[in-house]
Amino acid sequence: MKYSRPGPFACRLMSCLLLLFSRPATAQEGEAYGEMATPQVRSGKLGMPEHLRSYVVDGKLRLSLEDAVVLTLENNSSVRIQETQVEFSKFALLGAHAPFDPLVTGSFNGNNTSSPPLSNVQETGLAIPTKSITKSAQFNYSETFETGTNVQAGLSSNHSSFPSSPSLSGFFNPSVSSTLNLQFTQPLLRNGWLFANRAPLVIARRNLEQSRATFVAQVSNNILQAVAQYWAVVEARGNLDVAKSSLDAAEATYKRDKRALELGALPPLDIYRSESQVASRRVQVIESEYALKQTEDTLRLTLGTDQDPYFQALDLELTEKPEPEGELRTIDTRAALQQALTRRPEFNAARAALANDETRIRLAHNHLLPELDLTGTYASNGLGGSLGPTSSSSLNQLFGFNYPSYGAQLSLSLPLKNRGAKAELGNALVSRRSDLYGERQLREQVTLDVSAMIKSSVSRM
Repeated sequence: MKYSRPGPFACRLMSCLLLLFSRPATAQEGEAYGEMATPQVRSGKLGMPEHLRSYVVDGKLRLSLEDAVVLTLENNSSVRIQETQVEFSKFALLGAHAPFDPLVTGSFNGNNTSSPPLSNVQETGLAIPTKSITKSAQFNYSETFETGTNVQAGLSSNHSSFPSSPSLSGFFNPSVSSTLNLQFTQPLLRNGWLFANRAPLVIARRNLEQSRATFVAQVSNNILQAVAQYWAVVEARGNLDVAKSSLDAAEATYKRDKRALELGALPPLDIYRSESQVASRRVQVIESEYALKQTEDTLRLTLGTDQDPYFQALDLELTEKPEPEGELRTIDTRAALQQALTRRPEFNAARAALANDETRIRLAHNHLLPELDLTGTYASNGLGGSLGPTSSSSLNQLFGFNYPSYGAQLSLSLPLKNRGAKAELGNALVSRRSDLYGERQLREQVTLDVSAMIKSSVSRM
C-alpha cells in the first residue's frame, strides 16, 4: 500500500501543536509559588527576638524612642500576625490562576478476552473458543486561556488482535487504529472574552493591594502605640519621683511636728494629721510603683523583650526626656487634614475595595447573560496492521491527514430565573454601598483625629 507524506497543512498543524504545548500560560506570568513561599513562610519555627543584645548597656536595656520603634517592627507579634494577612492574599492571588492551569492526562488499558465459540462447525470440525487481545493508550492536553477559550488535544491508539482466528480474510489482524483529536470551545456571551475571565485575577490583585495597605495602617497604629507606651513609662517614672518627693516632704513635716509636740508647741491631736499625710503619701508611692511596673510590662510586650527571659529580667533605661527640645512647630489645620486624607494608607485600602465592588458588579451582569458557546472539532484517523503479506502503519495515515473529520456546534443555554446570578449582583451592589459608607466614616474619623491632635498640641503650649 502507498501513503502520502504530510503536506503543508499537516506541517502547520504540527507546528501549532508544538507551540501550544510548549508556551507558558500568559495568565500565570507574574506570580509564582517559589516567589511567595519565602523561607519564613516555609519554616515551622519562630526565631528569638532580634538585635536586642546591641541595646544592653551596663546590665540595662537602654532605649531611645527610635530604638523602641525599630524593636516594635522587628519583634512585635501583632505586627507579624498582621503580616500573615498579606501572605494569605498572595496565595489567594496564586489560586486565582487555577482555571488557566494546563492539564495533561494519559492512560493505558489492556484486555485479554476468551469467549465461547459462536458455532460448533469449524474448518477442523472442532469448536474453537474465540480469543481477543486489545490494548489502548490515550494522551490528552487541555488548557483554558484568558479569553475563555478552552483548547483540547488528544492522541489515542488501539491495538486489537485475534490469535484464534489467523485466517480472517480481508481484515487487519492484528490491527492498529489511531486518532488525533483537536477541539476548541469559545463562550460568546457568559464567561466569554477577556473581562469575565480576568476579573477574578484583577480582584485578587486588588485584594493583595488592599491587604498591604491595611497592613501599613495597622503597623502605623502599632508604632503610635509603642510611642505612647514609651512616654507612658516616662510619665509613670515621673509620677513615682513626685510621689517619693511628696513622701519625703510629708515625713519631714511629721518629724518637725513630732519635735514640736515633744516641746509642747503643738496640740496632741495635730500629730495625727501629720501621720495621716505620711500614710497617704506612702500609699501613693506604692500605687505609682505598681503603675510603673504595669506600663513597663506593657512596653516590654510591645518591644518583644518578654519573649526571652534574659531580656525580660533587664531593667529599662529610657533615654528620652519629657522636656521639649527646640521651638514648637506651628501646625496648619487645613494642610494637616489634607495631608492625612491623601497619605493615610486606609484610603488606599478603601479605594481598592470600591474598585473590586465595581468589578464584581460587572462580572455579575455577565453571569446574568445566557450561555452561548461555539465548539469546533478536527480529527485525523489512521488504520494499520498486518493484512496477509502486506502491512501498514496507522501513524503514517494519521499524520498524513488523508482521513480527516470536521465538526462545529453552537449551543445555547437560557436560564429562566438565574437566581444565583441575581443574588451575586445584589451582594455586589450592597457591598459597594457598605464600602461607600465605610470610606465616608473613615474620612470623618481622620478629620476627628487630626482635630484632636491639633487641640492637644495647642493645649500643651
